[in-house]
Order: sequence, then structure tokens, then C-alpha cells
Amino acid sequence: MSTKQISLPITGMHCANCSMTVERNLRKLDGVVEANVNYANEKATVIFDPSVLDEEAIVARVRDVGYDVATARIELPVIGMTCANCSATIERTLNRKVPGVISAAVNLASERASVEYVPGLATRADIVAAIENIGYGVVEAADEEAMKDAEQAARKAEITDQARKFWLGVVLALPLFLLSMGRDFGLLGDWSRAPWVNWLFLALATPVQFYTGWDYYEGGFKSLRHGSANMDVLVAMGSSVAYVYSILVVLGLVDGHVYFETSALIITLIKLGKMLEARAKGRTSEAIKRLMGLRPKTAHVVRDGVEMEVPVAEVSVGDVVLVRPGERLPVDGVVVDGHSAVDESMLTGESLPVDKKPGDEVIGATINKQGLLWFEATKVGSQTALAQIIRLVEEAQGSKAPIQRLADQVSGVFVPVVIAVALAVFAVWFFFTPVGFTAAMIRLVAVLVIACPCALGLATPTAIMVGTGRGAEKGILFKNSEALERAHQLNAVVLDKTGTITQGEPSVTDVAANARLTKGRLLQLAASAERGSEHPLGQAVVQAARERGLVLSEVEGFEAVPGQGIVGQVDGQEVAVGTARLMAARDVSFNGLDAEVSRLQAEAKTAMLVVVAGQAVGVIAVADTIKEGSREAIAELRRLGLEVVMLTGDNQRTAETIAAQAGVDHVVAEVLPGDKAAQVKVFQDEGRVVGMVGDGINDAPALAQADVGIAIGSGTDVAMETADVTLMSGDLRGVPRAIALSKATMRTIKQNLFWAFFYNVILIPIAAGALYPFEGLPAVLRSLHPVLAAAAMAFSSVTVVTISLRLRRVRV
Repeated sequence: MSTKQISLPITGMHCANCSMTVERNLRKLDGVVEANVNYANEKATVIFDPSVLDEEAIVARVRDVGYDVATARIELPVIGMTCANCSATIERTLNRKVPGVISAAVNLASERASVEYVPGLATRADIVAAIENIGYGVVEAADEEAMKDAEQAARKAEITDQARKFWLGVVLALPLFLLSMGRDFGLLGDWSRAPWVNWLFLALATPVQFYTGWDYYEGGFKSLRHGSANMDVLVAMGSSVAYVYSILVVLGLVDGHVYFETSALIITLIKLGKMLEARAKGRTSEAIKRLMGLRPKTAHVVRDGVEMEVPVAEVSVGDVVLVRPGERLPVDGVVVDGHSAVDESMLTGESLPVDKKPGDEVIGATINKQGLLWFEATKVGSQTALAQIIRLVEEAQGSKAPIQRLADQVSGVFVPVVIAVALAVFAVWFFFTPVGFTAAMIRLVAVLVIACPCALGLATPTAIMVGTGRGAEKGILFKNSEALERAHQLNAVVLDKTGTITQGEPSVTDVAANARLTKGRLLQLAASAERGSEHPLGQAVVQAARERGLVLSEVEGFEAVPGQGIVGQVDGQEVAVGTARLMAARDVSFNGLDAEVSRLQAEAKTAMLVVVAGQAVGVIAVADTIKEGSREAIAELRRLGLEVVMLTGDNQRTAETIAAQAGVDHVVAEVLPGDKAAQVKVFQDEGRVVGMVGDGINDAPALAQADVGIAIGSGTDVAMETADVTLMSGDLRGVPRAIALSKATMRTIKQNLFWAFFYNVILIPIAAGALYPFEGLPAVLRSLHPVLAAAAMAFSSVTVVTISLRLRRVRV
């Protein structure tokens, strides 16, 4: 069975029960394989069989349940249609062949196509291409930029609507509350007790009840109609009990006090909480918004020798792109001309600019700090590193962490249980105590409005969203929330040596000369002789000389001796650079350099003798050096209490030398690349929770085997498929940072869950009147008023989101 996956932005959800309702109803659809709804980022991810189901039916089910999908609609003038079959063909193509299109209607008379689609799943370009591919044309294009923010516009419209209803509630509920309190405390005189005042209270409360609070009635009805109960049910029930009871008092059907101010304030305070929550939730995805904001709108492309400015979407692979100082690179590519320093901090987290020269890779959205750069575009659109990062972070934020399962299970049964508890509270107080109907009713209302699963549903996903976003800002990319959760449980980290602890390429570490030459002259002669060599060791010698600013001479009569070294004429002298075997073959004495050679070899370095005019004059040592930051990273991992293991194919002696330099205690050497995964499995079988750190390509099997695979990235080479975590900078210090971020995120989740659970565990009994017998306590605690209960409930979710937002300031 072939399946299809879509991600729909959902609007109108008020609590975790809402997301559970949408999720449950989507799963009931024939053809749905899996459905997950994330309350924090308000997205539904659905995997379905397209032969049984289509997007329109999925969206229809979401709307039928009482929620909505943030969609956009465009109107396209179409040319080339001649009959009704033409319009039907376009409709059928758009509806069936373009992912993300919800519905399409084509009017033959007006020659226009009206298309509703989900932004992010489909674009105007996709729709136009589909029409053109079947032989028709589109006269005019809509502005892509105007449509891509449709979801954000829907969110803003929702918040604006909530704000409008809230302020109406304030305007009416505030005087209602003041008048009611003034009458109760005898501050307004006898007129306030006249019957007409109750009618005034009714007039003030009714718009709040049925305009400000209408969302709760509508949402509650739709929830109950589909066999579930959400927060809307609780709010609607709680406020309606107080409102209806007060109407009965006004009509003279029962004796007692009116509670219009209670119903109005309940709705207004909860509306305030939802409005603040929506705004706070918007801040949890600011990292994604900032990443999206990095993308330049246009690019300077050189075509046929002419520079032209084009939209970034029109840059093609192979185009030569010009970037001036201060500009952002529009796409990924390889430098073909120019030298500059590029600020890659927004993607890698590293603050120092990176020097770029011809042949170097560059990443889109980074900033050119100095000179002009010309580069050839190699990745555009959704293939760029930034686009992949945004996709990865969005997927991680939308995934469910294992720790969330308990909260989901509790949320699924929470509301029905609360309703049962509230009814039981009413029955106990009414039938078994002398407090009477009114007091029992007040306690029922307080229990209904104080209990809400919103905080419970937000506890995990908001922290995940902020944590993954914070990681992305620092160049730490988590593939999913499970990886973010699992990383804090690691007790062993296995490090690949080459390219992870070390640079992965040889470099000169030591230069030793005898009395005949200075070190500088020795390196200059050796590098001049090695200019003709293609061997990595020879290139390392040349690179070291250039880094020291030495001027190299031309080499003549160059000869490479396989496995031994090179010989050439430099400045009229024969220079040989190579191993002891080369020297023995040429009958050259070591001239007392034997001890130096032995010392360097003991340090796992390759020692090359330099011979000038038949005399040994010095030694140059080359080795794969330890990366900057590796020692600090390993020390930090050990400080975090993790066992650090180095895994390498090198011989034991070399491996132990490198390990000692890096500060690694445990070494496993002479391991073939194909056996690394098996070695990780051995550690796991011994009871360790293992994190494997490698380059993400050669170490793919080991990364997949580990509990958490961490790939050392290098900007454009982002190993996202195998690894659970990718470090964009290639700096090993990102590993302890990732673990520290995981620990901070899990600590935040546990704090959120604590407050979400214990908030209800403590306050529901108080609302039920558990403290009523303790006469020494203040009255507000002895019998929690429904208005205070509403205020507490309204701000519980805001508290959880605020705790999550603290992660944005965590130091990693």
C-alpha cells in the first residue's frame, strides 16, 4: 500500500483535549494510517492511503469536529479552455495531482480557477505548473510573498478575534463586578437592592455569556457531538450553571443571590488566559521565524557576462552568483572567484568568520563580511542547508516525545472525570451538609472552571519547541523530540577518532634542525622540494611553510620514491625528504637525529628526515592533529559524568597516544569501519546508554546502532538521515552542549508536568471545599470562589509556557 503524508496547520484548539479530539477523529477516517496532532505548534500530521482518502476529506473532518485548517485561496486567470471538459480536466488535475490542494473549482465562463490550498504543502508555482503541464496557460501570477504567510495571518486573525471578545467582556464584566461587590458590601445604598438592578446585571452579563463566551458553547457542542469532552465543555457548563441559576432568581422562580458577575468574570478571565497563551505560544516558534527571516529575497546572478538581480526562487543550479560585502548569500554553492570571510554564526553557532577562497563551500543565508565573492550555485530551494535545517526543526518540534504519552493518556480522560467529580461535590454538599443549594452550586462551578488539561497538554511540546529552536540557533539540530529526550540519559559517549577528535588530515607538528640550518630554512627547503608532490604528507609540509609566510623556490629534477619520499634540486642543492628507508637506500647518516626520530615516532607522529647535499640536517614530523576544542569537549563530557570512549582503526600504540593527548580514558583500537556498530552494540549489552559521535557518513551504521547518533556536520554536508543529532559547526564541543540542552529541556518538562499535575491535585480539592472545616483559614482559602478558580485556571497554561520560554536563555 502506498501512503502519503501531509501536515495541516490547525486553528481553534484551546486545550490538549482539543488536539486529542482532532487526532481521534482523524484516525477514525477510512484510509488513515496514522494521525498525530501537536497542540503546541497546532499542526496535524496525517499519513493516509490516497486511493481511499484525499486531503479535502481530511480537512472536512477537522472542520466537522469543530476546528479549522489555516488555508489560502488564490484566483488564477486560465487561457486555452474551449469546453466544459477543459475546466473539468483542470479541476481533476489540481484536486488529485497537487499535494496540499484542498479544493479547486474552474469556471469556464469567467475562465478563472479558484484554488484552496495549505501553505507550505503547495505553492502558487506548483499550481501554475500543474495547469501548464496539461496544456493550458495562466495569464498572470499572484505574489508568492503575499501567500506564504497565510498561516501566520490566520493565527493573528484568531488572536485579534479573541482580543476583541475579551475587551468587550472587560467593558461589561468590570462594572458588573463593581456593582455586585458594592451591593454585597452595602456600599451603594438601598437602591442597589431594587429588583431592577438584577435586570441590569442580566443585561450586562448576557453579551459576555453569548458573545465573548460563544466559542466555548460552539466548541463544547461539537466536542460532545463527536463523543468527547474538552475544556470548552467545562467552561460552558461552569459559567452556564451560574448564569441560568441567576436568571431563575431574577424571574422569581427560586430565592437567592444572583451570580451574573461570576459567570461573566469566569468567561472574561479565561478568555484573557487564552489570549495570553496564544501570544506566548507564538514566541515558542521564534527560532523558526528567525531562520526563515535569514533567507534573502533576491540574488545577483551573472548570466552571459551580465549581472542581473532575480528572485531567489529563480536561481538555478550552475548559476554564478555575486555577493558583495555585507550581503547574505542567497543559496548554497562553491566559490569560483574572490576571497572573503563569511559569518556563519546564524547556522553553526560559531562566532568567528570563516575564510573563503576558490574551491570552498559556502552556505546560503550566511553573511559575506569582506570582499567580493563569486560562487557557483550547487543547492537551491528546498535543497539548501537552511531549508533542510528549517524542515528538520519543524519536524522535531512537531514530533511527540515519549514523556508526553502519560500527559496524553491523562488528558484523554481528564474532562469526564472532572465533570463526575464536580457532580459528586455538589451532591455531597447539597445532600449531606447544611450549607444549602447555593453553596453547593458555587463549589460545583469552582471545580468545573479550575480544572483544565491545557497546562498538561502544553507542558511537553512547548518545552520541545523552545529547546529544539534554541539548539538550532547554536548549530545543534535534533532530528526529533525523542532524540532530545534520550540525550539526557546518556552515560557513555563513543567518539570516532579521525575527523571527530582529530582534524582528519595531516599537518606539521614538529620541526627539528641541527646546527647547520635554522628551522625556518629547513622547512623552506623541504617544502620547496615537496611542491611537486601529491602525497598528503608532502602537501602538509608545503601548507606549513605557506602558513609561516616562507617564500618557496622552484624544484627541479623532482622524483617521487613510492613509500619512501621525494628527491629534487632546490637552489642548486639536492634535497631529499623521506623515511629512514630512503636514507638507508641513499647511504645517508642520521647525524645524531636518531633519538629525535624515535621520540616523535613514540608520539604516534610520522617523522621525515630532511637531507641536503647528502647530509641529514633535520626532522619534520607530521600527524593528524587534535581539533581545537576537542580536549575541552572531552573534559566537559567527563565533568557531566559520562564515560568517554575513543573508537579507531589505528594501531593500539597510536590510538593510546592520541587518547592521552585528548584526555580519553578508554580506547578501542584496530576496529574495522564495518565493526564499529558491533562495538557500540557491545557497550549497550553491557548496560550503557550510548551516544556515538562520528562524521555521519563513514560511521553511519554505528550512528544508527547507538541510542543517540551525533553527526559532526560541516555546513553544507548535513548528515540528517542517519544521525539523531547533527552538529553544524563540526566542533566537538557541540556534543556536551547538546547533552546540556537536553538536560535543561527535560528539567523544564518535568517542572511543567509537576505544576500541571499538582496544580489540579491541590486546587481541585480546595475548589471542592476540602478546607472549609478549617475555620482559622481565610475565607478565600476555605471556599475558593469560582472567579478566583477561573483566574487560576486561566493563568496555569500561561505559567507553563512561560517556564518553557526560559529555555531561550539557557547557556549552551
